[in-house]
Amino acid sequence: MVEGNEDDRLSKLPDDLLLNIVERLDIADAARTTILSRRWKDVLARLSKVVIRADSFESKHTTSKLKKEDIVQSNTTVLDATRSILERRAGSLHTIQLLCMQFYLGDESIFIGQTVANSIATQKVASVDFTILTKVRRNCTKDELLTNGRQFMSFFDSCPNTFGCLARLTLENLRLGESAFPKNFSICKQLEFLFLHNCDMGIQSLLEVEHPQLSELVIASGCFKRVHLKWAPKLTILKFSIFRSKDDPFCLGYVPLLQTVSIINTALSWHKMLKLSELLGKTAISILHLNFRSEKIWVKPEGRRQLLPVFHKLRIVNLLNIPEECDLTWTMFLLQGAPNLKELRIVWSRGRRVHLARRRTRDWSGNHLHLISSTTTLLGSVSMGGFKQKTNS
Repeated sequence: MVEGNEDDRLSKLPDDLLLNIVERLDIADAARTTILSRRWKDVLARLSKVVIRADSFESKHTTSKLKKEDIVQSNTTVLDATRSILERRAGSLHTIQLLCMQFYLGDESIFIGQTVANSIATQKVASVDFTILTKVRRNCTKDELLTNGRQFMSFFDSCPNTFGCLARLTLENLRLGESAFPKNFSICKQLEFLFLHNCDMGIQSLLEVEHPQLSELVIASGCFKRVHLKWAPKLTILKFSIFRSKDDPFCLGYVPLLQTVSIINTALSWHKMLKLSELLGKTAISILHLNFRSEKIWVKPEGRRQLLPVFHKLRIVNLLNIPEECDLTWTMFLLQGAPNLKELRIVWSRGRRVHLARRRTRDWSGNHLHLISSTTTLLGSVSMGGFKQKTNS
């Protein structure tokens, strides 16, 4: 209890520590701190990072049952919260370095974008992170994808200044026209992170990426035939998840800083076996993640001569959810092509489950483990999981 005018211990914390704590709170909880004392009233006006999420205000319900009125109410609440917080900073010398916002694609999203644009114009916000949700989150029909795409471009065209200051953008369930992505890239000049979930320009469409600032690109699902990274000089992380193309899912052009590549896929009958030497081209990555989702292997083993140019800087390899029928021998081609490998993590699947918490040593003859140690002298960590213990009959 606080007696008289005696401050509580939390209020006695230094300003920078107090701000660090409040920035970690949900925005609704952060707003409630303003009633604690006179000092706390100014906290929201000094935050360097503000996070406003639609799911912080909405009641718990399944996204598949969202109705139009739910979207309107959620976006209205986000808009009111945004205006309230930004108005508190009128005349403040403290700029919001990063404004993170999550809201639904709808008519109200235009007002959210314009409110942020006004704050950017008055230098209240330096950088913005948008996560834009759709009414139907899963199993969208073709018509829903097209409707979402048109609505997004209407939103985009209504506040180009806002998108011009975006540092991070997450989109889902959009089907855009052929000229949309080039237009988006040309306006979103500050974009560093882009996540596209079930977004494309039609079945078997080609996405070309040219961007000066983009450092991380994540593509999940969608119907792209291929993503061509023609020119991305600052790209360091590339992640692909569940691609449907019969050919290589991506093509690398000028990406001199690319370090991490992650590929997750369930191989279907039409998928080709990927050659990593061809897929990764002239890059020299340091981290590789491959997740086979307990289905058949979709990477073709290659010789040391083919892999060494792209794997000579490889330091970390994660091979996840490998089918049980694949033994350790299958992984040897990766090791032979990566002389500087430091860490290797292999997880086999047992049906659809992966036993990471109960690691056991497989009953190898000894030759396989000797091959690992002799293939790369720098390997310092080998982690294996998902095995069934062998019993003697």
